[in-house]
Amino acid sequence: MVVRVGVAYDILRWEERAIINAVKAAGAEVQLLHTESLTINLGKRSEGPGADVVLQRCTSHALAVESTVALEGMGLKVINSSRAVSVAVDKVWTASVLKSSNIPTPVTAVAFSPEAVFSTAEKLGYPVVVKPVNGSWGRMVCLARDREELRAIVEHRRYLPGINSKVYIVQEFIRKPGRDLRIFVVGDEVPVAIYRVSQHWITNTARGGRAVKAEVDEELEDLALRTAEAIGGEVLGIDVFEGPERGYLVNEVNAMTEFKNTVRVTKYELHSKIVEYAISAIKR
Repeated sequence: MVVRVGVAYDILRWEERAIINAVKAAGAEVQLLHTESLTINLGKRSEGPGADVVLQRCTSHALAVESTVALEGMGLKVINSSRAVSVAVDKVWTASVLKSSNIPTPVTAVAFSPEAVFSTAEKLGYPVVVKPVNGSWGRMVCLARDREELRAIVEHRRYLPGINSKVYIVQEFIRKPGRDLRIFVVGDEVPVAIYRVSQHWITNTARGGRAVKAEVDEELEDLALRTAEAIGGEVLGIDVFEGPERGYLVNEVNAMTEFKNTVRVTKYELHSKIVEYAISAIKR
């Protein structure tokens, strides 16, 4: 019997093309599920995709969450699950789950009014980082070194549309050593990791950070696996800070993680590992 692996996507990036090629190389059949062209008749499995397992790869968080929920409602196995995706794309939810699971993280608070933002920043001590509830690639992440800079950030966000702009994540500023870590979890393994190196305090490669191969020690491996268990994810990219006093701190979790630069600098074929895991999930 030929195994059928679905790939749910909105944009075919390098990562999705690499996954598609890995599925074919594994002798499986690829089912491309372009979410913006897809209609899912809820509850009618016979009218849905014929995939045995689906890899969720949407860049849009809304499309990723809702399409995963709909596909699961048809009885399909989706990697990652709707809960894992929902937790990972909501930074408040992520931080709450990590805290309740005793995962070390930066000190993080949530404020729901400008007045609360200022009082929170005073308690944490400047500088503070102000983050959106939802977002990727370091967008809308701001550093306030004093009350005046915070005032400008809050004033700008007050005029943005959408309820999420009215929810403020205020986080302590971690003085990183010019880098952070992106650690990848696939199932119960931590196969590869990179440093994201930058002179800027935002180290995302989308913002100019340079990818460098990193080694995973036992402490990092344990931290990554405990984080994945807390989130409920099977294929994750986990962002970790190296705190000067408290050591490793989990900052964020990515459920539809990018890995082009990781493959480039490590030569590790993460796409093949992901496909291998997806196919093994069918047999389980």
